[in-house]
Amino acid sequence: MEDYRRIADRLAEEIYSGRLKAGERLPPQRVFARRRRIAGSTAGRVYGELVRRGLVVGEVGRGTFVRAAPVPSGRALAEATSEAAVNLELNYPSVEGQSELLAGGLAPLLRTDVLGEATRTVPATGTAPAREAVAGLLAASGWRPRPEQLLFAGNARQAIAGVLASLVRPGGRVGVEALTYPLVKEIAARIGCPLVPLATDEEGLRPDAVVAAHRAAPLSALYVQPTLHNPTSVTAGDARKRELADVVRKLDLPVVEDRIWSFLHAEGVPLAAYAPERVHVVDGLSKRVAPGLTVGFLVVPEERVDAVAGTLRSGGWTAGRFALEAGTRWIRDGTVERLVGQKRADAARRQRIVAELLGGFRVRADPYAYYAWWELPAPWRADTFTAAAAARGIAVTPGPAFAVGPQGTPDAVRLGLASVPVPVLGQALRTLRDVARGGR
Repeated sequence: MEDYRRIADRLAEEIYSGRLKAGERLPPQRVFARRRRIAGSTAGRVYGELVRRGLVVGEVGRGTFVRAAPVPSGRALAEATSEAAVNLELNYPSVEGQSELLAGGLAPLLRTDVLGEATRTVPATGTAPAREAVAGLLAASGWRPRPEQLLFAGNARQAIAGVLASLVRPGGRVGVEALTYPLVKEIAARIGCPLVPLATDEEGLRPDAVVAAHRAAPLSALYVQPTLHNPTSVTAGDARKRELADVVRKLDLPVVEDRIWSFLHAEGVPLAAYAPERVHVVDGLSKRVAPGLTVGFLVVPEERVDAVAGTLRSGGWTAGRFALEAGTRWIRDGTVERLVGQKRADAARRQRIVAELLGGFRVRADPYAYYAWWELPAPWRADTFTAAAAARGIAVTPGPAFAVGPQGTPDAVRLGLASVPVPVLGQALRTLRDVARGGR
């Protein structure tokens, strides 16, 4: 009798090679046993082995399905890793006429005298015009960073890596919302900083959770997204931000505030306004402008400028001069402001489509966010739904990609709304709605 593990090995090879695709249903065990001329008990052990390896999932009353790819890393949210026809993992907004609008700001850079300067190296502190322009761009109600606080990285991810590396020694614990940006998990792993999941509520991170975690074992820093939290879209109110500011002051705890999506939320004050001496703000151009023309911004307490700048330099994370010059020109000539206005309107339009097509389901989203957090109806799990969506040519991000630690994760998926044309988004949401209602 053939060993069940060898049969499982052959099926695993078919899955790895793509001959058996994500979301594809395996035959019932009795049918599989008959086709392979093996005992029913052996077929059961084969399927059990595939489950143990994480290659398939079984649903009572539904069958056994090839899993989607393993829970995606942050890479799936930063670059295309799926061959799905419709990618709702990536989330890079682009609006009609964007290229033409950007071209006008680039034209002066192509003059030989200007281009020579724009292709030189630039320090982490950027240039004086860049600092002035970005200080104005990031200003919010009641808060405007001083130009002397500005530093520049190649993109916002590098800014996060640089500031965390400057704040936390290897082994130092970093508190984060229990659901957090997946790339932060990868960054923390690379610099040797374990993440501590902190409880949240309808206003985001709970101050009492920060206090409890710090008392249990001191935290070295916090990484938080108080405005348009990714993936849930939650935005903390001013009172909550004041409470968090009071807590981090009392605990003498530095904070990294990620505001990469905050440009979509016209109102509200950053956490940095309430604790400027504790909070390091991360922002950037990629979502406002275009994903391939990136510059990351850091607003840091003035006494920490040299330390963070040194970390950016040593990590090779400083901005490119050409991108910095282009971004500065787009800010100063109003291009970025026009793009932000168009993208706010575009995000609102896409959210209306979500509300129309997924009404009746438990979907959490801000009216101006470019993503939605869909808590799936029973009996769906995040992995089986992701596999079923993949079988229909649609890539979504399963909830566990955002989860930190072993605590339970809602059976949810994040829908990135920005990267596909509006008609394609509508059709994809109709398909996902039908899948959620029981279709395969």
